[in-house]
Amino acid sequence: MANIKFVKEDQEIIAADGANLREKALQNKIDLYTFKGKLMNCGGYGQCGTCIVEVVEGMENLSPRTEVEQRKLKKKPESYRLACQALVNGPVSVKTKP
Repeated sequence: MANIKFVKEDQEIIAADGANLREKALQNKIDLYTFKGKLMNCGGYGQCGTCIVEVVEGMENLSPRTEVEQRKLKKKPESYRLACQALVNGPVSVKTKP
């Protein structure tokens, strides 16, 4: 089991190993998107790049960055991930809308 802590929201949820970070956030009513992201949301396919989160702790417990993430986040810090592309395999703390 993996604990996902959303720092800004002060909320912690429990997910099965291998759970998709974006799906778990949405299931628990965690808002990942800015206004622009709400308008341009691709539905979790990594095409829009609007579900960016900053990993505060537990980067080693997420799946490696995908090719889509490498392209979308090439000018962003290494701690940034697309929630739709990240699979959770252990405890992790993230900040939404960094």
